[in-house]
Amino acid sequence: MYLGIDIGTSELKALVINEQGEIVAAQHAALTVQRPHPLWAEQDPQAWWQATCQVVAALRQQAPEAWAAIRAIGLSGQMHGAVLLDKQGEVLRPCILWNDTRSHRECDDLRERHPEIMTLSANMIMPGFTAPKLAWVARHEPEIFQQIDKVLLPKDYLRWRLTGEFVSDPSDAAGTLWLDVAKRDWSDALLAATDLRRDQMPRLVEGSEVSATLDAALATEWGLSANVVIAGGGGDNATSAVGVGAVNPGDALISLGTSGVIFVVNDALQADPSSGVHAFCHALPGRWHQMSVMLSAASCLRWVCNLLGVTESQLMEEMALLTDEEKQRAPLFLPYLSGERTPHNDPEASGSFFNLRHETRRALLGYAVIEGVAFGLADGMDVLGDARQTITRCSLTGGGARSTLWAQLIADVLDVTVVTHPASSSGALGAARLAWLACGADEQTVCRKPPVQQTFEPASARQGWLEKRLALFRLLYQQQRQARALLP
Repeated sequence: MYLGIDIGTSELKALVINEQGEIVAAQHAALTVQRPHPLWAEQDPQAWWQATCQVVAALRQQAPEAWAAIRAIGLSGQMHGAVLLDKQGEVLRPCILWNDTRSHRECDDLRERHPEIMTLSANMIMPGFTAPKLAWVARHEPEIFQQIDKVLLPKDYLRWRLTGEFVSDPSDAAGTLWLDVAKRDWSDALLAATDLRRDQMPRLVEGSEVSATLDAALATEWGLSANVVIAGGGGDNATSAVGVGAVNPGDALISLGTSGVIFVVNDALQADPSSGVHAFCHALPGRWHQMSVMLSAASCLRWVCNLLGVTESQLMEEMALLTDEEKQRAPLFLPYLSGERTPHNDPEASGSFFNLRHETRRALLGYAVIEGVAFGLADGMDVLGDARQTITRCSLTGGGARSTLWAQLIADVLDVTVVTHPASSSGALGAARLAWLACGADEQTVCRKPPVQQTFEPASARQGWLEKRLALFRLLYQQQRQARALLP
């Protein structure tokens, strides 16, 4: 048996698979994000550990025999978060998350003083990445910066709690701006740009390799063998790709979680930092991937449902009754509730509705939100360059994949075939598969594509009016940028 743990933004998921690749148990625990100031997003790393212990207890109770047979653990996690530890292993401050955009001024400074960062890291300097976060800490919390002994990403903090070892992998480390992505190794020059050193970073292993062994005392406490190994694991999108079998060049997925991601696999590094497309290492050796990222996706639907006092399933049911004629007259929504990454790199971008009227029903507001997210994905698809031409089919993952309405809308807007898989296909499944690989299993056997649940083909009848609405969506963003210039 193999255990996969995925630290998301809104929940921690864990599941156990057997040697046939079947899921035999799964559990999750909710997480919350703290936003003490505008542009801030933080979590307490201790909350991840508490959630881990909670799902471990639930899995042991759900499937005791399978639990006792676990041989390896794989880790997946939200990327870019900055967990800062002192020499005693104490957390110095709450983790600054991937969707925290407070460091936009530090990004400007890094671009001016260290233009080589984009060449070596293969990525644009954005507030979401880890390096600008550390530059912010150095400027605004120097007393904390001086105490830093280790900088860890979220899943690697969990690994340290499991093993006492400081280890990361290239797919997650690629999102820090400290990794030479082509070489899959830390860059001393990139670290020096933010006054950090290699010894403050975890050592690197590939995602499918053994990184450490479970702490013996913890193994006893959890009822596991003292020989359980921990795989290198990966960033959440790379492990999700492993979970849906997107491991060969041209394979693609769309993740519709808190954020929205288009992910395509490459057999060599393909970098275009100026486009805002991310070029990262895959969780498997010898492969890379390109990724366009929007900061708010399914979280936009959650936001509007909270405002309207309705559940997501209720609002989706109401949206399903809308006619195409009604949708064409719906408001438009800019989904920039946390600013935006690809392609705009605009931390000041904000969400907004256009064309509200007295007769606007909440179903139309909901439709505008999911359509706005689909349009944001279209902006990300358009800047993928040559990789765009290789994408004919995308696996849809994340919480938003449960909506057939949203899946069809994305197929229509992006003009690609969209397929969904059983709901359990996730970063946790990819992490469990990496654990299996770390025990010597064959990649072709482990990384097979899961069954297709539903297939959504683009509907040409809708594409004409959707293209017109997409053009208006893009105009509204440009007008918002101009309007912001007039603000005090």
